[in-house]
Amino acid sequence: MKNIDIVTNIVVCNYTELNETQKNLVDQAKKACKNAYAPYSHFSVGAAAMLDNGTIVTGSNQENAAYPSGTCAERTTLFYAGAQYPDNAVTMLAIAAYKGNAYTQTPTAPCGACRQVILETEHRYNKPIEIILYGEDKTYIITSVESLLPLCFGKTDLE
Repeated sequence: MKNIDIVTNIVVCNYTELNETQKNLVDQAKKACKNAYAPYSHFSVGAAAMLDNGTIVTGSNQENAAYPSGTCAERTTLFYAGAQYPDNAVTMLAIAAYKGNAYTQTPTAPCGACRQVILETEHRYNKPIEIILYGEDKTYIITSVESLLPLCFGKTDLE
């Protein structure tokens, strides 16, 4: 028997330490929170994706009284990017959340389904996606979704 240690490297910083590209993407994700439809949870999430051609696309969570019928901001954004820009890889993804009258103090991480979609997007273009999880007090930067989804299920499992 053998143990496997899984290590995740996350850069912890604050907004002011981000570069201009990262700040712009976070700002777009924060703005996208305002377009969320969250009448049940009152938890608005926005996401912004930067494509390899410099285009930025955004999305927000869209709830539904039949809860499984809604979708998260990350999936809204990535599915839109894939549908409208199928030849352009996603290089960065910023996520922000708004609750009550303010953005969350700590970063909000993607749910499991969104992590799987981010993974599939990375595999689709064979490029890692830098993920920026924004919080008012601290921000996380992750270099690939595989850090958030160890022992993941992907296309190689189906081959």
